[in-house]
Amino acid sequence: MDDLPFWRRKTLKQMTPAEWESLCDGCGRCCLVKLEDDIPEEKIAKGANPDIYYTDVGCKLLDAGTCRCRDYPNRSTHVTDCVRLTPEVVGEIGWLPPTCGYRLIDEGHDLYWWHPLVSGDPETVHSAGISVRGRVKASEEEVNHEALEDHIVSWPLRWPKRAKERR
Repeated sequence: MDDLPFWRRKTLKQMTPAEWESLCDGCGRCCLVKLEDDIPEEKIAKGANPDIYYTDVGCKLLDAGTCRCRDYPNRSTHVTDCVRLTPEVVGEIGWLPPTCGYRLIDEGHDLYWWHPLVSGDPETVHSAGISVRGRVKASEEEVNHEALEDHIVSWPLRWPKRAKERR
């Protein structure tokens, strides 16, 4: 069992900080601006979830070329609503993309061939079509809030065909 990679041996809560951080594949999908439908409180109380819509607009700290945060250690200072993923909240965040390493492990799945921990190459997340590289049309600082609806896209919630191929 010790020859299994850590993400197959450990739960999210058992991982070291370095192991936890390495689960991020660097796709940048979670750093896209998302819109949420308003749902009346009484429907939420009955278990309804708001609809989440991804846009092709990146967070002001997203480097659209590297698909990484420009100031990761201080991101909450610059972006007050930046969500800090923890093992306790991964399962509760309905907008994590289906390709997310944290989500995959939390749901009992393995990482795919393109994940840098499996491939050994941080570029495979881009070549598999998982990342936002080449798909971010603007930064949130460049788009008026009222115009965000014009930027709604569905691709962040889909798996690219080549990404599900086993290698």
